Amino acid sequence: MKEQRWALALVWIVPALWSSNYVIARLAGGVISPHLLAFGRWGVALALMLPFVGGALWRDRAALRREWRQLLVLGACGMWICGAIVYLGGQTTTATNIALIYAATPVAIAVLGVKLLHERMTGAQQLAVACALLGVLVVIARGDPRVLMEVRFTAGDGWIVLAATSWTVYSVLLKRWPSALAPGPRLAAIAAGGLLVLLPFTLAEWVWTEIPPLGWKAAGLVLAAAVLPGVLSYGAYSYMQRAIGAARTALIMYLSPVYAAVIGWVLLGEVPGWHHALGAALILPSIWLATRPAPAPVRQPTDPGSR
Repeated sequence: MKEQRWALALVWIVPALWSSNYVIARLAGGVISPHLLAFGRWGVALALMLPFVGGALWRDRAALRREWRQLLVLGACGMWICGAIVYLGGQTTTATNIALIYAATPVAIAVLGVKLLHERMTGAQQLAVACALLGVLVVIARGDPRVLMEVRFTAGDGWIVLAATSWTVYSVLLKRWPSALAPGPRLAAIAAGGLLVLLPFTLAEWVWTEIPPLGWKAAGLVLAAAVLPGVLSYGAYSYMQRAIGAARTALIMYLSPVYAAVIGWVLLGEVPGWHHALGAALILPSIWLATRPAPAPVRQPTDPGSR
């Protein structure tokens, strides 16, 4: 009972941890380059995880050798594209926009689940997918349909859409690819794969682009990104799933855009507009409906005379 009370309290805390990454993406502009921030984030996160999972990784080194290709792909999707690209997009879009665009990813996961994981989706859920996608378009267009008709997307919104798509692929592949590794060691191994993918891009960024001079603020952002939306959020998520189940834990995804809007308003002065409210009104209920499990088919009674 005590464990469940702690888990229910974390339902209101973990979304703030995740949403902090959207604000970090906005604060990083002119302080630390995107790939260096992502590399530092996951390097520090891996260093924090290794004392707890290093022994398991050594014992399961045969599984690491079998799964190394999958770990690299997951690291590229989850740590490179969903890391450095988010920070790149954060230079020219808002924290609220990042959160709202990411809020559509569960819907996309549900769609891919039908195709790749053979999960059923009802007509109502398909309608919810369409409404959520409409909400994303409202956010990207900032409430002006002419932006869509003239294809005038900002670079930041485009990068965030790419990152959200990569997160969808990452999430589906986690389910589609079974692993002999436990969740903690697997996350550490994926982080290591992500660092390998990030390394050449980070070096290229260092050599061929103008890098802001590193200071204490940059180090603070790296540490905050590693701890808050990194180790703490993933650890708390696993704790909540064990205590209250996956379905109830999934509710925290619906709170993230709200938290990001509030944090962005308080820390960055990004006052939400009416298009954010409209986008949230379309996206959030649609996510709830689209991710509901499809009802099991009704089994028809067998006619004894047909045997």
